Amino acid sequence: MSLIQNIGIMTSGGDSSGMNAAIRAIVRTAIHNGIKPMGIMSGYQGMIDGQISELITTDVSNIIQKGGTILKTARNKEFMTEEDMKKAYDQLQKNGIQSLVLIGGDGTV
Repeated sequence: MSLIQNIGIMTSGGDSSGMNAAIRAIVRTAIHNGIKPMGIMSGYQGMIDGQISELITTDVSNIIQKGGTILKTARNKEFMTEEDMKKAYDQLQKNGIQSLVLIGGDGTV
């Protein structure tokens, strides 16, 4: 049994090839290992606003050939404020997310 029970998956920055394949692999691996994968929509803005929902196998079926990201993505400079970081943290706690998998480039870091 894993100590981590829920993970958040988020894409950020510009779309790039392979994002959906990565999301699919993470979701399927998490479920296989008894971990609940939670999708965070629209990058950091979705984390701040609480746009978070559980992902199941059917959510990631037939997505690897699609471009972009099913979770959508956005750039968000507001996340750099302490107030918005606190809002995002509170949303992660509210949704029981214990670990994050962030898919993106330099802005995601």
